[in-house]
Amino acid sequence: MIILGIDPGIAIVGYGIIECKGNRFKALDYGAITTEASIPFTERINIIYDEMTTLIDNYNPTDLAIEELFFNKNVKTAIKVGQARGVEILAAVRKGLNIYEYTPLQVKQGVVGYGRAEKRQVQEMVTMILNLKEIPKPDDAADALALALCHGSSLKFKEMFRMK
Repeated sequence: MIILGIDPGIAIVGYGIIECKGNRFKALDYGAITTEASIPFTERINIIYDEMTTLIDNYNPTDLAIEELFFNKNVKTAIKVGQARGVEILAAVRKGLNIYEYTPLQVKQGVVGYGRAEKRQVQEMVTMILNLKEIPKPDDAADALALALCHGSSLKFKEMFRMK
């Protein structure tokens, strides 16, 4: 099974693609889709959509694991990130992926075993589990890999996390 993990955003969309065979995980690719604040919002979401579609076409994942949004104090930013997240989900839906969402607490619990783990602990566990030489950069890519790993570790219970 191939899983695409997405850390949603508008300026930086972290992505991590892993292969899951039983309880073994292998990183296939990770990185970030970036858009500049200086370009119009409509172009930014189009770039995200196109790059998401390309990633899906290149790796053929079956599942998308995406982080649930949490309330942001800056409402304008939260709305833009929410709109971008919708585009990220739409790209996956159009390609036939199953969509699952996880809270940051669930991701930390799934990867580290402790829901209040520090960001650095999560990054180090991602690096260890995937046998990487260094912590993935940018942080958004490490977060996306953690989402994919969380989903891969939850496959027996994945229907609980399916987006409704």
